[in-house]
Amino acid sequence: MNQGGVATTNGGSGSGSVGVQIHQSRRLPDFLQSVNLKYVKLGYHYLISNLLTLCFIPLIAVISIEVSQMNLDDLRQLWVHLQYNLASIIICSAILVFGLTVYIMTRPRPVYLVDYSCYRALDHLKAPYGRFMEHSKLTGDFDESSLEFQRKILERSGLGEETYVPKAMHNIPPTPSMAAAREEAEEVMFGALDILFHNTNVKPKDIGILVVNCSLFNPTPSLSAMIVNKYKLRGNIRSFNLGGMGCSAGVIAVDLAKDMLQVHRNTYAVVVSTENITQNWYFGNKKSMLIPNCLFRVGGSAVLLSNKSKDRMRAKYKLIHVVRTHRGADDKAFRCVYQEQDDAGKTGVSLSKDLMAIAGGALKTNITTLGPLVLPISEQLLFFTTLVVKKLFNAGIKPYIPDFKLAFDHFCIHAGGRAVIDELEKNLQLLPIHVEASRMTLHRFGNTSSSSIWYELAYIEAKGRMRKRNRVWQIAFGSGFKCNSAVWEALRNVKSSSNGPWEDCIDSYPVKITT
Repeated sequence: MNQGGVATTNGGSGSGSVGVQIHQSRRLPDFLQSVNLKYVKLGYHYLISNLLTLCFIPLIAVISIEVSQMNLDDLRQLWVHLQYNLASIIICSAILVFGLTVYIMTRPRPVYLVDYSCYRALDHLKAPYGRFMEHSKLTGDFDESSLEFQRKILERSGLGEETYVPKAMHNIPPTPSMAAAREEAEEVMFGALDILFHNTNVKPKDIGILVVNCSLFNPTPSLSAMIVNKYKLRGNIRSFNLGGMGCSAGVIAVDLAKDMLQVHRNTYAVVVSTENITQNWYFGNKKSMLIPNCLFRVGGSAVLLSNKSKDRMRAKYKLIHVVRTHRGADDKAFRCVYQEQDDAGKTGVSLSKDLMAIAGGALKTNITTLGPLVLPISEQLLFFTTLVVKKLFNAGIKPYIPDFKLAFDHFCIHAGGRAVIDELEKNLQLLPIHVEASRMTLHRFGNTSSSSIWYELAYIEAKGRMRKRNRVWQIAFGSGFKCNSAVWEALRNVKSSSNGPWEDCIDSYPVKITT
């Protein structure tokens, strides 16, 4: 549990001072006010690092065009000329072989997303508003001010009546325990993996890399070991367990799997993203620690990645870019999402009033780095020209904010909270349809932490909107503080896989969310 959820803290509270903090922290900073040149340079550094590939491909194209325009007499004269220039032939051949070797050795191996799945809990775990508030009152842990605060947060959160909380939280009183937390983790992870293996016909023994991320529940043996044991994965599997990395850890896990797929040939990688609610419910009255109770819900995803060339034909997407931003060197950013004990000794996750401003700074850094990699040349020139003029002449002009709608067809913005989505829609100048998947995911499933971006992608597919060569931007925020982006390209017209999370309700969406 971590970051984006606090966006909904524009809700009122029982305390006037808390209400002021919420009002101050709601909005993201205006991206038009300042753009740091060093992050633009970082983006261009990523671009230039692939310069050899960018130059080599046009060179081949030019040579191919020239050869296609030659007739038989031209080819005969060329052959006669080369017969008497053995040294030229050797030199040209050596250069060609060297260039091809360098290109093949240095180019990154493509990473394909074969398929993914999202877990959907059973109906008896649904937590409508009324039941949520009734159970909160019956626990006896919350005073009237805290109950009223939670009610207002729920009303303005953007969550619907069909989100899920774990079984232990349905009991009165709640029964959080290590055993219950393990049970929740197993149901979510194994549920998603069973669907994934069924849909892809991949045998668990074929998996060479396993990455699991869960922020707040890290038992021994680890969650990744639980999966290895359940599916009897092979003994030489490269397994990783990421903890404490927040709602953006799903993108981090994909990035780690991508790097591993560059090293280990001809294999599959599985990425499992989830969060555990059972042992991380807050039973105190500190309002900054009550917000996660209202927003975070049960959910998880499993993603199958491959570097096998034969999988391109059946894969849904190809990974294009991953850009990661970490603001942990700044003390305020480091502590803005912080697990701690309150004055009564009760553990929870505290959300700082500065969170929205910190998230905005991280987002600005991330998109400034991402821009040169994805934006059309026209947008890059406009952006870079206005930026240089402002830096060199201290002109009173605002930097040009590129139109990311020209770079991406679909947006999967982490469903951390309603106000986060509102502010990103405004600052990135998106249309309502671009944030529809995020809003509907928040409404139907709540904040499922790092897996939310996969529920959103599933929504787009279920609506039949994903077309070949469409580009998707997944963007997520996490404690630390981090902002991470992943860019995917559709390899075909993508349809929703069987047993998808929206399978029986997609026709009911979108719904109108009242303010």
